[in-house]
Amino acid sequence: MTFDEEKTANVATATRACSSIEEEFVERLKNSDADAFDTLVTRYSADLYALLYRLTENQEEAADLTQETFLRALKAIKNFRGEADLKTWLFRIAINESRNRFRWWKRRKIEKMISLDAPVGNSETTLSETFSSNSANPEQEILRSERDDALRRALQSLPEIFRQAVVFCDIEGLSYEEIAVALEINVGTVKSRIARGREELRRKLKDI
Repeated sequence: MTFDEEKTANVATATRACSSIEEEFVERLKNSDADAFDTLVTRYSADLYALLYRLTENQEEAADLTQETFLRALKAIKNFRGEADLKTWLFRIAINESRNRFRWWKRRKIEKMISLDAPVGNSETTLSETFSSNSANPEQEILRSERDDALRRALQSLPEIFRQAVVFCDIEGLSYEEIAVALEINVGTVKSRIARGREELRRKLKDI
């Protein structure tokens, strides 16, 4: 066996081991194992909360939806077939919960928008900082503030389907395949929505 063949074999063995561990974990969840559910919450609550906060721009709302997502997942876990990993599956549930809540708010004519002051992932860097410099120069700070306001308005004005795709890809860092699973659309549609969302943002921000 050559070095490359040995390396490939080792990777394959490790992959099977990880898959086996994940399958055992899912089985524990399906058997209503309380410790497994606690582990699920600990492992994914931060990611779910960050996602939901970006979609609602409301801490209380995001926390409430995060809890609802886990409760929904607990009820639905017996139907989990492993077509996607657990994180992507949870993201899909979170999106559906968010959509249901959004429809409830929309009927009452309350609008939501993405916050540019929310941290990106688990870092302390905010979304606005990823689009601007960190200079302490007062003049540049004013310009940055104006750009941030323009970007906030541009993001808010995007249709929801484009905004979600851009957030998942450019902020959450999901792959096209993961976004497709989360949004329950095909990869081609994902790419199209991201491209159109980015183009719309560029158009709206061309003079900034």
